[in-house]
Amino acid sequence: MSRLDFTLQERHEAELRALLHRPDGHEAAAYVLYGVSRVAMDPWDRQSRLRLTSYRVIPVPDEDLISASDKHVTWSTKSFLDLCRVAKAEGLIVGIAHSHPGGYPEFSTQDEKNERELYRLARNRNGAGVMLASLLLIDGDICDYAARLWIDDTQPIDSDAVIAVGARLRVLNGLSGFSGEAFERQALAFGPSLNLLLARLKIGVVGCGGTGSAVAMLLARLGVGQIALFDEDIVEVSNLNRLHGARRDDADGMRLKVEVVARELAGLGLGVRPVVIPHWADADEARDALLSCDIIFGCTDDHAGRLFLSRFAYFYLRPVIDLGLALTPRGEDGQVGNMIGRATVLRPGTPCLLCRGIAHPHRAAEEELRRAAPAEYERQKREAYVRGGGNPAPAVVTFTTETATMAVNELLQGLTGYRDDGGWAAQRIRRFDLGIDRLQGAKQNPGCILCVDQGYWGRGDVDPFMDRVG
Repeated sequence: MSRLDFTLQERHEAELRALLHRPDGHEAAAYVLYGVSRVAMDPWDRQSRLRLTSYRVIPVPDEDLISASDKHVTWSTKSFLDLCRVAKAEGLIVGIAHSHPGGYPEFSTQDEKNERELYRLARNRNGAGVMLASLLLIDGDICDYAARLWIDDTQPIDSDAVIAVGARLRVLNGLSGFSGEAFERQALAFGPSLNLLLARLKIGVVGCGGTGSAVAMLLARLGVGQIALFDEDIVEVSNLNRLHGARRDDADGMRLKVEVVARELAGLGLGVRPVVIPHWADADEARDALLSCDIIFGCTDDHAGRLFLSRFAYFYLRPVIDLGLALTPRGEDGQVGNMIGRATVLRPGTPCLLCRGIAHPHRAAEEELRRAAPAEYERQKREAYVRGGGNPAPAVVTFTTETATMAVNELLQGLTGYRDDGGWAAQRIRRFDLGIDRLQGAKQNPGCILCVDQGYWGRGDVDPFMDRVG
């Protein structure tokens, strides 16, 4: 049987609370349409997984409501069948949501009976393979959620987690377990719940060079339980001044960067479980691991990779923290140019990297051509159709590591809100040469299909993958 979890857009979770929390104390209901990502094998659990992402919240029409009390809610199935038709046409999963205002902490026997009948209605309407999602708001002293999925009419699959993603990342179904003694002093700063959350999270690091290796080491020392490392490159001598954990024999032996970083993480003895993915993040072989992650750090310096991860954040509601470092070489007059580190958080509600001018489609196409057809790339470069590689970019370990620290601190802000200024900063810039930080906004393209249109937010799996053509 597959594992299961739910991710709600923060705005949808707010809509559901407003619809389900009635001032008269009666139960209430609403509908939710979900996208889904299908993970053939989670690299940590070694099981298949279904990950549902909220796409649209729909109130139950007032005229469909039959009766309600503090113990039940009943409504006509006409609107449910109408929604089944919409779900089938759009390739989505239909879901119901209801409340237990008295705080009863689990689905009731009556809930099970009613949901089984609704599942059968949906199957009769949409055919074999239909699924029915159910979300329960437990509205007692502490509002909490439970969730499950019907894939047949025998027994539903209970969800492992219910998460809300927006200005923050919040776990909505409670945390349990214990934190190791290595993280006791961290708990003094943030409380024990952060350690429990970090141990539960699955975080991907895309690119394991100077910034990526530093990010991975910081995550492990924070107590992140599962870390996936994505990179196809090998260690070279020029990496040794900034790739954390790398040694000269790694360069001489042409070891993969991901293997070197994983070796160092495992050697810490902090309980982290690293997974090595020796591919670029957009490779088919990397997809299950990428879809299994809750948060992604983008530590790649290529435009193609950034455009891919930017798309991923909106389709799958997985926050992506993209890192950048720009050091301008010294001029002939001895003057140092700009020295800038950047951390950008991508999620529904924030500008994408395309609108920010950080990633460029033409440059991405050139990079894809160089990877897929190097001979053709060289021919076009000679004929001035593409830009040449030029000199390597400057890199200094203190700046790559400080940029990584800035990005990981942004993760902590999204989990704890320690800065008391809202949630994640959409983009934080650090001027190393001036010793200042600033937040940076962006003007969105009104026609942007990613960060303005909302049609892809939480859409999940589509064919072709993330609607990418070419």
